Amino acid sequence: MRLRSRSTVLAASLVLALTASPLVAPAFAAPTAAVTARTAKTVPDPAALQAALAGLPDSDATAALVRIGGTDGSWRGSAGVHDLASGRAADPDALFRAGSTTKVVTAATVLKLAAEGRVDLDTPVQRYLPGLLTPAFKPISVRQLLNHTSGIKPGDGWGDDFADQYPHRFDTITPEQVVASAVAKGPEFDPGDQQDYLNINYTILGMLIEKVTGHSYAHEATRLVLRPAGMRHTYFPGTDPVIHGPHNHGYQLVKDADGTTRFVDVSDWNQADRWAAGDMISTTADLERLIRTLFRGQIVPEPQLREMFTVPANITGATYSAGLQRFEYKGTVYWLKSGARYGYSTAIAATQNLSRTLVYSVNSTDAKGESANAVAQRIIMATLKQQPER
Repeated sequence: MRLRSRSTVLAASLVLALTASPLVAPAFAAPTAAVTARTAKTVPDPAALQAALAGLPDSDATAALVRIGGTDGSWRGSAGVHDLASGRAADPDALFRAGSTTKVVTAATVLKLAAEGRVDLDTPVQRYLPGLLTPAFKPISVRQLLNHTSGIKPGDGWGDDFADQYPHRFDTITPEQVVASAVAKGPEFDPGDQQDYLNINYTILGMLIEKVTGHSYAHEATRLVLRPAGMRHTYFPGTDPVIHGPHNHGYQLVKDADGTTRFVDVSDWNQADRWAAGDMISTTADLERLIRTLFRGQIVPEPQLREMFTVPANITGATYSAGLQRFEYKGTVYWLKSGARYGYSTAIAATQNLSRTLVYSVNSTDAKGESANAVAQRIIMATLKQQPER
């Protein structure tokens, strides 16, 4: 059985980061990176991390925010600009579009409901949401939605590239429309036979949460996950295209027909179609709180928490668990999740014992591109490089 994935994920960036040369193409006068560091048994290499953020803004990113923590030491850094017009330094506590890291919250919400006995992970989603899927679909368990082995094809949006989507940035596609378009295509494979990372699985999980609880996805995810984690600055914008609160502007680098390039401000964008799969606004501090409280068992108890550290054993090459992805480097296993919306690339990663945690938000100028962002690569390289205590 084989793994299929259409996503550009942090694990790919981690692999690339170990082999790619740093790409730095400064195009602007850049503020000095603001950094602090704390020494513990083994600490991140401060010089490498400062170098990773050097030169921003450039053609790859206009800003970057980094938080490294864990029992092996901590480091905080920011670089770049709040916006290209003013050129003032980036806000290190800024809000940003967290993209698919939303899936960690959605998975935790479902697993919390399972711990409360309100959801059975082995029960077909067809029982919870009768009529949503056609008879063409075999029974799909809640667990198979969580680990992307459902076989449901992707839903439709406004198009596949920036030029198609940008004119519709203030328009709304509802989750119901997304699911209907996916269901109409029929199954891609039998449930459990393959792993294909797709937003549609978590869109349906959002519907499941609403059906089981009788409340909105945003209400339940906030009640069961955000509040217990202390994520006071995180919220779900719905159809509101504006990021409310301090935020560094996101840009897309666009090439015009005559070959000239320009930066398009994409900070305001209606992301309602991403919903439970990718429509969350957060901060690096809040995402760090999420990963700490989650891995400590303070949100999802055992045995449900094990689902987040378990990949399907019967699928060759499978890397996705419930809400996370497994990555191993030099014998150390990291559990991570990346996210990307136009203007913003985000990732969270940690060892299960929390000896090392990483959260970053990079204001990528091609966040949905096929290539891993060069600034993110440098951050990852520097994080994996340890400096022994002296």
